[in-house]
Amino acid sequence: MRVSVEPRERNRSPLRHGSFRRLLVATVGGFAGYILLMPVLPLWAVAGGAGEVAAGATNAVFMLVTVITQLCMPWLLKRIDHRVSFGLGTILIGAPTPLYALSGDLWLLLGVSSVRGIGFGLLTVTGAALVAELVPIEQRGRAAGLYGLSVGLPNMALLPVGVWLTQQVGFAPLFWIAGALPVAATAALVGMARVPTRQPADKQSTTTFPLALLPSWAVMTVLAVGAGGIIAFLPLAVGGSVAPAALMIFGAATMLGRWGAGQLGDRVGQSRIVIPAVLLSALGAGVLAVASWGADPASLLGAAAFGAGFGAVQNATLVLMFDRTESRVASTAWNIAYDAGQGLGSLGFGVLIALSGYPSTFVITAVLIAACAPLALSRRRS
Repeated sequence: MRVSVEPRERNRSPLRHGSFRRLLVATVGGFAGYILLMPVLPLWAVAGGAGEVAAGATNAVFMLVTVITQLCMPWLLKRIDHRVSFGLGTILIGAPTPLYALSGDLWLLLGVSSVRGIGFGLLTVTGAALVAELVPIEQRGRAAGLYGLSVGLPNMALLPVGVWLTQQVGFAPLFWIAGALPVAATAALVGMARVPTRQPADKQSTTTFPLALLPSWAVMTVLAVGAGGIIAFLPLAVGGSVAPAALMIFGAATMLGRWGAGQLGDRVGQSRIVIPAVLLSALGAGVLAVASWGADPASLLGAAAFGAGFGAVQNATLVLMFDRTESRVASTAWNIAYDAGQGLGSLGFGVLIALSGYPSTFVITAVLIAACAPLALSRRRS
């Protein structure tokens, strides 16, 4: 049962909380080191002689290890300080990254990606859990939206920059930059409040996956599959001059969609946002199919539509999960959906592209996304 608060407290910005501000700064740095390399590693693998399926495996293995780590997070966050978990995450994402420059051999790429995946698992679950812990319940939608901005800013600014930098300065300097940013971000955690281990009054303490999370989890997973494939293969599907702009638009639209859903969701309810957002992403995937047939400029519109819908789904499903179970369990489930989906998308797109080509792959993606919209009608609660 929620405790009522004064309207003035409810309307205050989550940014008034210093620990929450520190979380946002650290998140920007941590995700910067991650997102710079998402479209770059497949290119580096191809340059080393790997095929498209093996190139997709670089991101898929990263996400697989991330998900395995995330499965342990409800247990871990009951036993260690959230700040320690977050700091280990930023260090493990950044410190091994320059090792990529040693070789383009697939075994090295997969090994380094595995270590970085552990760090990303720590970072993502702890960061999302802290969103729920560092602000009052009534501010969670807006806090999640602001957290989405801190995740989205690196996506918007650095996703296309990674591809561009490889063309300007080469792969090795980019690997050093991508390694330094997360390590430096660790300093932002100094002064963050400790989150005590406690059992919320209105939720049963658990480390299992409540069935009430399943509809939101499934929607998030399907959208993340599409996003993972788009990020990994859009630079290969459309012309080289258009791809960086499309990736930048995708990142900006995702960020703004997530922030906008946070603002709107606290007013109208998170569940009302999901279906329109899912359908918008399906439309975007369809437009990307047209772009991959040779209409490269259409990729800008497709990236914008898919990104806006994907961002709104991210925010709405995260807050819906917070409403249904404990923060560490909700964060784990949501991040597994996001990261497993992206890993499956990176690998699955590579397989589908090899079998049927880029246009058919984007069409299949659009159909699958649209088909999951009815799941958002579920009102089941734990």
